[in-house]
Amino acid sequence: MEGEIMNQYLKKSLSLVLLTGALFGGGQLIHTQTASAKAQSASVVASKLTSYTNAKSAGPTKDYYYTNGKAQFGSFAGIKTGGTHFATDSHHRSATARAVLTYSEYKASQGSRQGTPRDPYKWPSSNPIVAVTYSLTHRTYHGYLWNRSHSIGDSLLGKKSYTSNANFTTGTRSQNVGADQNGGMRYAEEKVENYWASHPGTKRTVKYETTPVYRGSEVIPRGSIVDIKSSDGKLNTEVVVLNSDEGVKINYSTGKTSVKKTATTVKKTTAKKTTKKTTATKTTSSKLRKSGKWTIAASGKVFVSKSKIYYTKVTNPGNYTYESRTAAIHSGARKAVRGNGYAQP
Repeated sequence: MEGEIMNQYLKKSLSLVLLTGALFGGGQLIHTQTASAKAQSASVVASKLTSYTNAKSAGPTKDYYYTNGKAQFGSFAGIKTGGTHFATDSHHRSATARAVLTYSEYKASQGSRQGTPRDPYKWPSSNPIVAVTYSLTHRTYHGYLWNRSHSIGDSLLGKKSYTSNANFTTGTRSQNVGADQNGGMRYAEEKVENYWASHPGTKRTVKYETTPVYRGSEVIPRGSIVDIKSSDGKLNTEVVVLNSDEGVKINYSTGKTSVKKTATTVKKTTAKKTTKKTTATKTTSSKLRKSGKWTIAASGKVFVSKSKIYYTKVTNPGNYTYESRTAAIHSGARKAVRGNGYAQP
């Protein structure tokens, strides 16, 4: 089989590269700055991501992520508490992003976005509207294909998350928040947010490392490997995130998709479908208010996600149940500690 699976380690940064022709193993691992076990695990992940993304799949959980055992880190040498390291690889693409996170940074980032997302390397010149129907929720997302996706998110790193283009990759909306607003990269971020929420004011730290996974010289990653470990060891996991959209064929070298023409038709028909759903949503449309892209809950009402987190305004109300705040709390739901581009506390 031609080609090889390569783990390129450039000083303190890691960029996983699956070279052309080596799609499902059989390749030779080359590594210089990490343990053999991590390199072997990474090659398996790279092959799986290629398989899932070629199949236009949401992965084994149907939520654009899966867990992969305990965290396996590269070098954090020289990165102190509150410190970061962002780097690019030999192709100028965003490589591994590392940070030693603190509770104070998390607390300071709450309430609103702390900056403006930067363009990742080779940000696509066109960003088509797509329709993605999720097999997990049976809901359909209508919106832009591409997001400027943080490797280490605003909710964890605050203003520092906007200091480098190398902390951003071109990612689908599904990669960012999954099928239910709590998958994809959000799943990994919420693991840390939940840890901080259960340890208020703590001086403990969390090591967080995100490695985009590319195939050959492609400029858009097939996904990312996120490694997370708290200093007390209570949080210790590796999360693999898929950069795909169900039913959408993506060219990871150009960012183009096969559904551009279809997307225009979908966009024109979205309004009728959304109106019907809003009218039927456990309340009357007069109690919901629209403001730009946001649907805002009536006083005393909230939108509750499948993971039992509630918000007061969202962009896609069909992905949530709509109920009174009191009922939500009684059912075990808790208020979101911060928002994102799709849901706000």
